[in-house]
Amino acid sequence: MEDQQVTRRQFMRNGAMAAAGVAVSFGVNAVGAESIDTSKIRNYNPNMEYRRQGKTNLMVSAVCLGGHSRSNQKERNEIVGRAIDIGINYIDSCTKGEVVRDAKALKGRREKMYLALSHCARETRNPDFRTSKKLLESLDEVLTDSGEEYTDLWRITCFEPGGRHTFNTACEMVDALEKAKKQGKARFIGFSTHDRRWIKFMIEYFPQIDCICFPFTTMSKRAQTDSVFEALKKQDVGAFGIKPFAAGSLFRDNQEENNKRARLALRYILHSDTVIPIPGLNSVEAVDNVAQALMERRQLDMKETAELDNINKQAWASLPDHYQWLKNWEHV
Repeated sequence: MEDQQVTRRQFMRNGAMAAAGVAVSFGVNAVGAESIDTSKIRNYNPNMEYRRQGKTNLMVSAVCLGGHSRSNQKERNEIVGRAIDIGINYIDSCTKGEVVRDAKALKGRREKMYLALSHCARETRNPDFRTSKKLLESLDEVLTDSGEEYTDLWRITCFEPGGRHTFNTACEMVDALEKAKKQGKARFIGFSTHDRRWIKFMIEYFPQIDCICFPFTTMSKRAQTDSVFEALKKQDVGAFGIKPFAAGSLFRDNQEENNKRARLALRYILHSDTVIPIPGLNSVEAVDNVAQALMERRQLDMKETAELDNINKQAWASLPDHYQWLKNWEHV
C-alpha cells in the first residue's frame, strides 16, 4: 500500500492494495535490501533499519515507540518529534489516555507515523468486554475521544498470565476485529497477550490475525523446539516485542549506565531477528540513545555478552512481584 495519510473512506476503497505492498523478509540496510523502494516507506530515514511486519506488508522501523511513558503532553510531543527525526514510524498506544495523548502529539504530522492502539481497560481482559458488540463500542469510544478516523492496527489486549480465554471469547474478539477492518476503522488487526501458550493456537486457528504483541526481554530467546516464531513465520504474522527493558528492572540509578544497558538490550533483540521492540521512552535523550544503538554493531562480543548476563541476573533479582511472570518468557 502506498504510504500516505488516508481517510477512512479512501482506506476502504484502496484496502485491497495492501496485498500488493513490498513483500520482503529483511530490513532496509540489510544485505540484499538494495531493491526495496524506499519511497514507499513511511518516514524513511537512511540511518534507520526497516523490517517487514508480516502480511501487513508494512515496512516498520526496527525499533518503534511504545505507549507507556511517564512524560506529560509537552514532553511527549517532543519525544514523538525526535522519534520522527530519527526515522521511527510506528507508535503503539495501549490505554485510552495514551491514545489520546499520542494522537495530539501527531497532530499535523500523522502521515509520519503508524498509530496502533488498544483500549486495554475495556477489552477482553475485562469480563464486561468479551463480546464483539462491546469491543466495537470500546473501539468507537477511543477513536472518537482521540479524534482519529481509524487506527493502523487494532490490537486487542487479552488475558495476562493466569488463564486463557474461552474459545467463544476468542471468536467474539476476532469477529470484532474483522468487522472493524471491513468498516475501515482498522487497517490491520491483532492482539497482545502475556500468555505464551495461547499465541500459537490463535494465529493458527484464526488466519485473519495480522500482528501480535508479546513480551521479549534480554533473557528471551527462540525456543529450540516448538517455537512460537515458527508458527509466526508459517502464518506470516508480524510480531512486536513489549517489555524489552524488563519493565524497567534492567535499569539502576545512573543515567549513563542505563543508556548503555538500553543499547545492549536493543542490540541483543535486534540481532536475535525475532520481534520489533517497542520500548517506552521517557525523554528525547532516550530516543537519541535508540538512534545510537541502531548505529552500533548488532552482535555482542564476549565481554558485552558477559556484561549482559550480569545485568540480566540483576534485573531478574529485582523484578517486582507483579512482573515475576516475565520469567516465563525465557524461551519463546
